Amino acid sequence: MLATWLVSGLAIGAMYGLLALGYHVTWVVSRSVNFAQGSVMMLGAVITFAMAVTAGWPMPFAMAVALVGCAGFGVVLERVAVRPFRARGSESWLMATVAAGMLVENSAMFLFGKEPRGMPSALARYPLMLFGVGVLPLHIVILIVGLGLAGMFLWATRATRYGKALLAVMQNPRAAQLMGIDAAKVTVFAYALSSTLAGLAGILTAPLTQISADMGFVFGIKGFAAAILGGLDNPWGVVLAGLLLGLAEASVTLFAGSGATVMASFGLVILALYFRPHGLFGRAETRKV
Repeated sequence: MLATWLVSGLAIGAMYGLLALGYHVTWVVSRSVNFAQGSVMMLGAVITFAMAVTAGWPMPFAMAVALVGCAGFGVVLERVAVRPFRARGSESWLMATVAAGMLVENSAMFLFGKEPRGMPSALARYPLMLFGVGVLPLHIVILIVGLGLAGMFLWATRATRYGKALLAVMQNPRAAQLMGIDAAKVTVFAYALSSTLAGLAGILTAPLTQISADMGFVFGIKGFAAAILGGLDNPWGVVLAGLLLGLAEASVTLFAGSGATVMASFGLVILALYFRPHGLFGRAETRKV
């Protein structure tokens, strides 16, 4: 039971970490958050199901189409629902991204249908024996992918040209523009990356849950809770907070049943933020007066 608890908790936590990392990317670049993140997660799962199961495409091609579609949605979202409002100094981008997510969900419900569907996957069907306990291979894959992408993101911001441009816009947008970095393009890239991470989270999670038009709502909220808990400005912090949230949920499910999972996990988030208002790994922002 301990091995199952540990692997499943870390796996679901890694998925929360992917979503939280997406929130982090858009926040540090543009000081805006993509509240359609949960809907984009659903979009990745639905497109993959449509391509792989309905159309019969090979899974790698279906996943590639889904990720490209999610990235494209992120680009359109930034251009239509975020940039115009930020250019006017308005905070209405918040409601605009929520509305865009609702539009995606209702479109998926109209095209995909209301009935939940299962994504077949051998990785979620035949458990591996780990310390005498059966563990789904997909749990291990999600954990490796989640931590691997977090590590690649941190490496890219320090070792690649575009990653350094992203870091420069994060630290000082005005100075970055003076150095010839197009902040608008970097922001578009951030939204595309954020949506790709959400889509990937949906694809990886799809075989473990039922695919439906409203599947991303709770996941999106939990991803945002992990981002706030870890400190939105700290990339490793949001990923670690996602892992902690996943372990907390697995613990509650193990000892109190699945009915108490959501209530207890959000209660723990509120309690943690009461003692650490800027997140477990965040710091209060210093303002010059």
